[in-house]
Amino acid sequence: MSNLKDIKSEIENYANNSNLTELQIVEKLEIHFFNKKVNQNLKLYKKGLKKVSDITKDLKISPRKFYAILEKKKIEHKKYNKK
Repeated sequence: MSNLKDIKSEIENYANNSNLTELQIVEKLEIHFFNKKVNQNLKLYKKGLKKVSDITKDLKISPRKFYAILEKKKIEHKKYNKK
């Protein structure tokens, strides 16, 4: 529990020293750690060690959003026809 108090106090100190609110800081941290996890999973996807379904469950995103990330990062993937 003391670790959580330390983190809270650090966020509050950072918020006081910057022009950001605590929620903005937490949102930026969330984006940072999400991108870090995405990059780890993309490395495994490129090597063929992890499937799209496993990655989407791990990241808690939809497959459509994952394919959008692949398109954005210009990573080749199979495109399936709906027909």
